[in-house]
Amino acid sequence: MDSSRSLCCILLLVLFGISVQYQCSASGIDANETALLLVNASEASARKMPDTLFGIFFEEINHAGAGGLWAELISNRGFESGDHNFPSSIEPWSIIGDESSVIVSTELSSCFDRNKVALRVQVLCDSKGAKLCPDGGVGVYNPGFWGMNIEQGKRYKLVFYVRSQESINLSVGLTGSNGLKKLATVVVVAANVSNWTKVEVLLEAEGTDPNSRLELRSATKGVIWFDQVSLMPMDTYKGHGFRKDLFGMLKALKPAFIRFPGGCFVEGGWLRNAFRWKETIGPWEERPGHLGDVWNYWTDDGLGHFEFLQLAEDLDALPIWVFNNGISHNDQVDTFHVLPLVQEILDGLEFARGGSDSKWGSIRAAMGHPEPFDLRYVAIGNEDCDKTQYRGNYLKFYSAIKEAYPDIKIISNCDASAKALDHPADLYDFHIYDNASTVFSLANHFDDAPRNGPKAFISEYAVHGNDAGKGSLLAALAEAGFLIGVEKNSDAVEMASYAPLFANNNDWMWKADAIVFTSSQAYGTPSYWMQHLFKESNGATLLSSTLQANSSDSLIASAITWRNEIDDNEYLRIKVVNFGSSTVALKISISGLEQNSLQSFGATKTTLTSTNVMDENSFEDPKKVSPVETLVKQVSENMDVVLSPYSFTSFDLLRKSISIRTTTTASGLESSF
Repeated sequence: MDSSRSLCCILLLVLFGISVQYQCSASGIDANETALLLVNASEASARKMPDTLFGIFFEEINHAGAGGLWAELISNRGFESGDHNFPSSIEPWSIIGDESSVIVSTELSSCFDRNKVALRVQVLCDSKGAKLCPDGGVGVYNPGFWGMNIEQGKRYKLVFYVRSQESINLSVGLTGSNGLKKLATVVVVAANVSNWTKVEVLLEAEGTDPNSRLELRSATKGVIWFDQVSLMPMDTYKGHGFRKDLFGMLKALKPAFIRFPGGCFVEGGWLRNAFRWKETIGPWEERPGHLGDVWNYWTDDGLGHFEFLQLAEDLDALPIWVFNNGISHNDQVDTFHVLPLVQEILDGLEFARGGSDSKWGSIRAAMGHPEPFDLRYVAIGNEDCDKTQYRGNYLKFYSAIKEAYPDIKIISNCDASAKALDHPADLYDFHIYDNASTVFSLANHFDDAPRNGPKAFISEYAVHGNDAGKGSLLAALAEAGFLIGVEKNSDAVEMASYAPLFANNNDWMWKADAIVFTSSQAYGTPSYWMQHLFKESNGATLLSSTLQANSSDSLIASAITWRNEIDDNEYLRIKVVNFGSSTVALKISISGLEQNSLQSFGATKTTLTSTNVMDENSFEDPKKVSPVETLVKQVSENMDVVLSPYSFTSFDLLRKSISIRTTTTASGLESSF
C-alpha cells in the first residue's frame, strides 16, 4: 500500500470516528445505527449521466389507454368488440326499452371495409297509434369505461354514422347512470339518410356526474342502423386526444423517453391479435381495432401508432417503438417467411421519419403532422430472446433497418449484463419484477456489467407480488434503491423505466402500478412519487460517493449535481434510501468543492416515508405516502442528518445561486398539471 492510499484510509477512519463520537453526544437524536457518506464533488471524479437515463413505459394494460389516457368516452364505438369466437359483441352497449318495443342486433353492413359490423335498432313502438313508445323513446346507451365523467359547462363532441330508409327523429344525450338525470340533450332530425350519413353534435353539459352514459333514443317506428359512435371531450391536451390530468401526471415526471405500445400487448397471445401499426393509423372510423388477448380486452385503437408518436412529442420525450418481430406467446413466423413483416416495419419507420412527399410520410402529413417525428430507437420484439425464431428474425430486421436508417439505435431482447450477445445491438433489454428485498439487492447487478458494447435498457422494473400490494411504500423504497444503483452504473445503463404505468381502478390486471385512476380521479402510488426524485438525473453529473455503515446492506446513496430549470440554480443532490427498520444517524462529508461554492441558504430536504411500510395511497387519501419537502437550516461541508426507518431522503444543497428556491410539496407538483 503506497503512502497516499494509507493517508486516505487514515482520514476515512478519523472522519468515521468523529461521526460516531458526535452521535453519542448529540442531544435529541435517538439513532440505532450510524453511517458516514463521503462525497467527492470535484470535477476530476465526476461523470455525466446519459440524457436518456429515466423515462416511462406505456403499455395497453389495465385499460391504460382505452378508457384512460386516451380520452375517448365510448367503449366499443364500432360494435366490433369480441374475438374469433364472438366477433360482434356489443358490450357494454345496452338496450333502452324491452323486447316488445325495441330489437337490437348486429349486421355486417357498415360502409367501412375494415370494420363491417353495424348496429341494427328496430323500433317497434311509435309516438302515436296503438303501440306508444315509453316516455323519451327507446334505443341504446353506452356507459363508457365504468362510467363517463361529464362535467358541468364542458363541451363534448359526439360523432356517429346513421342509416335508415325512413326519416329519423333521434334524441341523443348524456344522462346519469340510471338515465334519469339529464345532463345534455340534442334532437337530430333528418329526412334523407338512406345512405350512411355522418352526424356531428356538440353537447354542452348542464350538470356533473362521473358515472354518466350516452343515450341514442327514438320514438318513431322503423329500423335505424348505427356505426362508429365517438364521444370526445373538447378539452384534451392540445386537442390531441389525451386526458389532461393523466397527461399532466406523466409530464410532471419529465421523462426523457417513452417506450410504447408494450409489452405483451405488442406480441399478442397469438399473432392474429398482435399490435399491427398499419391497422391503427388514418381516420379513426376506418381502424378495425383488435382484441388484446394477453390482457383480454378489446381496443378500438384510437390510440395508435400516430398518437403514440404525438404523445412522445407532447411530453418532449424520445419515442422508443417496440414492434412485433413475427413472434407471439403461442406462435412464430419462421425466419424464411419474415421479410413481409420486415417491410411492414420499414414502412412504419418511413411513416414516422419520412418526408411529407414519401408514401407513408404523406399519410402522416395528412393526419396533421407534416414534419417527421424524432424516432431514434426501436426494440425488436418484447421478451422474445428464448424463442426459437428470435435470433434469425432479429438479424433480418436489424440488417434492413441499419441499411435504411443507420442512425437508429436497435434494442435486443437478450440480456447482456453477464454474458456477451451473439448478435449485434446498440442496447439490450433487461426486465425485473420481484419481491422488495430482491429488487433492492439488484442495485449492484450492473456493477460488473460490460462498459464496452451495448448498454442496458431496463425497460421494465418494479416490485411485484405481496410486497407491492396496490402500491406500497416498501415497493417504492426498494425501487428507489435499485435506481440509485442504476445511477451509479449509468456508464453501463442508458435507460430505465418503471412498469406498468397506469391502472384503471375498475380493471386491475397487474399490481402495482404508478398511477391509478377512474373516469374522474387519479392518484400517484408511492412508486410514482419516488420517480419524481430521479427526474433531474437525466444529463446530470454523477459524483463519486462512498457509504460506510455498520448495516450497509440496508443503506444506499448517490450524489449528483443538477441545474434547476425554474430558478437556473445549480444544486448538489444527495439521495439516500434507508431500507431498514432502524433510525440512522448519517454524517455527510463533502470534499472537492470550490471555495465558498456551497450556499448557507436555499437547501431543501425531501422525504418519502410513512408510519407503516405497507402504507398505500388511495382515492380517499391520495397523498398518504408522498414527498414532503422542508428547508435545511444548517448547511456545511460536514452535515449530520437523521434518516427515518424505511425512508427515501433527498437533500438539495444550493451551489451557485441566482435566485432563491421555494419549497415544494406533492400538492405543489400536481398543481402544475
